[in-house]
Amino acid sequence: MPVQVGAAAPWLPDVLPTDPDDALAAARTWPAHLRPGGGATAGLWSLLATLAVHDLGVARAVEPHLDALAIREQAGLADGADRTWGVFAAEGPGVRLDAVPRGPGSGASGTRPGGDVPDDGTSDDAAPPDDPPAWRLTGTKPWCSLADRLDAALVTAHLPDGGRALFAVDLTDPGVTLVDQPWVSRGLAEIPSTPVAFDAVPAAPVGGPGWYLERPGFWWGGIGVAACWYGGAVGLGRVLWERATTTDDRLVAMHLGAVDAALEDARRALDEAARVVDGDLDPAVPGPVVAKRVRATVARTCEDVLARAGHALGPAPLALDAGHAKRVADLQVYVRQQHAERDDASLGDALARRDVAPW
Repeated sequence: MPVQVGAAAPWLPDVLPTDPDDALAAARTWPAHLRPGGGATAGLWSLLATLAVHDLGVARAVEPHLDALAIREQAGLADGADRTWGVFAAEGPGVRLDAVPRGPGSGASGTRPGGDVPDDGTSDDAAPPDDPPAWRLTGTKPWCSLADRLDAALVTAHLPDGGRALFAVDLTDPGVTLVDQPWVSRGLAEIPSTPVAFDAVPAAPVGGPGWYLERPGFWWGGIGVAACWYGGAVGLGRVLWERATTTDDRLVAMHLGAVDAALEDARRALDEAARVVDGDLDPAVPGPVVAKRVRATVARTCEDVLARAGHALGPAPLALDAGHAKRVADLQVYVRQQHAERDDASLGDALARRDVAPW
């Protein structure tokens, strides 16, 4: 099945969720096959794109929840689908989150997470010496989306030996406090992404040191975000198409033709990547390069569609159509998860380290 808006989730209700809370509540009941790499990656990304066409805020709430369930599955843990999850992995200047071992263990085993741990993140100080130590998170984590309403999160933290690892935490723990920082964005206004302070919060390791970034699923998740961007661009493209059906303005037709070509480029990139992730297509480049290419392609499509929709439609829908104005603002903020020229440089560096030309 190709990546296609509206085609891969017949079990979705006719009326899609209208806000993040409704979306997260609905996501608890969605099928367990919505994981990348298991043969239904195109269906997963089609779902995300479909939600984004409907409302980018809804897609933005659901995407990290589904990503967290996939990460837990890749780590061999129970899926935790009865809870709502976030993934807090960003770093920022002036703040730091540290993981501190607590409990039995010494030497390397006392400073590096790994092994089987309680799924709920709790610790037992009376555990046998051979059990892995419990961990506590202390410090501040930036960019924690929806931390005020999620049940739990997967959070990266610094280890005593200088590495980093991923931990599962209960966001209802009394040691978790939202930092009072205003979220002034006009785009994704319903998805506040502000810092969270952790004060000796119990944490369960998910994978070993460095595992979060090194696993193939890290790149798969990055493409899932691009599927949301793509859906937002499709939503704008549909507004432009509707205008073109009611006017004979050749400039509107010109912009629609260019938008169609750009959206098809993005869709084909996502479709090919889904086949790579599921093992149905052998790529000529490593998975991280595939992900960087797809994200760059989709991000450029979004920027092109935003510009062309603005040129073709003028100021009226931005000023008078609440849904259109929200979609534009949401997409402008969301697509900035692609770091523009910095990510282009990262892709170029990856290609320059190869022994043969990539094309």
